[in-house]
Amino acid sequence: MHIVVCIKQVPDSAQIRVHPVTNTIMRQGVPAIVNPYDLFSLEEALRLKDQHGGRITVITMGPPQAEAALRKCISFGADDAVLVTDRAFAGADTLATSYALSSAIGQIHRTHAVDVVFAGKQTIDGDTAQVGPGVAKRLDLQLLTYVSKIRSLDPTSRMIEVERRAEGGVEVLETKLPCLITMLEGTNEMRFASMDNMFRAARHQVQTWDRIAAGIEDVGKIGLKGSPTVVSKVFAPQPRATRAQIIQADGDAPADLAVTVVARIFTQHPKIAASLGRRAES
Repeated sequence: MHIVVCIKQVPDSAQIRVHPVTNTIMRQGVPAIVNPYDLFSLEEALRLKDQHGGRITVITMGPPQAEAALRKCISFGADDAVLVTDRAFAGADTLATSYALSSAIGQIHRTHAVDVVFAGKQTIDGDTAQVGPGVAKRLDLQLLTYVSKIRSLDPTSRMIEVERRAEGGVEVLETKLPCLITMLEGTNEMRFASMDNMFRAARHQVQTWDRIAAGIEDVGKIGLKGSPTVVSKVFAPQPRATRAQIIQADGDAPADLAVTVVARIFTQHPKIAASLGRRAES
């Protein structure tokens, strides 16, 4: 069984700042990490490898320094890594990114057939959750998003059964391989890297592909030329000017405090009181 895991190197969102004058993201001095959502998918891929054997290839599209994120994944237990990097990819949005990744995964498939593709639910820098489904569409893979648990996988019959978090409950889905899976956050816990794997990651030869090696001939579908999305404005949220209010009830019972809080809300927001009154009368 061959599993491909799509990852992305992202800036640590906890340390990102926005320039107060130009309203652009200040990346200088901000450490780069593996997108946290991708780690849930990587761990699930490693668990499938532990159960059924096989091989895991991690792939990312990014600048040359994204090689560090791939080596991090190798240290966790991945077998191979592919870095898709080319100046022609600069400025790619989710549409162009999914095209480049799907083309590169297609190249991997020609060498070693791919059974399962994992992708992060979303990234902490874009939060679009579009790249995984885009790759599945382009490669004609069965798409399983927001998966909370993989119940079973049978490499012989090429069937997989998963639990998927849905609005109002949990769906149990069964489909055939190959498929693309995005794991829900909190579904597992990333293992620690072993000393042997850390040494292996340090000396591992990461495959570096330009657009030609990734099978991309039409530059009009990648980078800025292939990206219809336009970012019109980037800004930092304004801090709230109002302070928290301290509300004291006349009595000591929790019910007295609840009545006081509700009365204060209705006083400050009369539209809410009117709306609730109309609903009670209907």
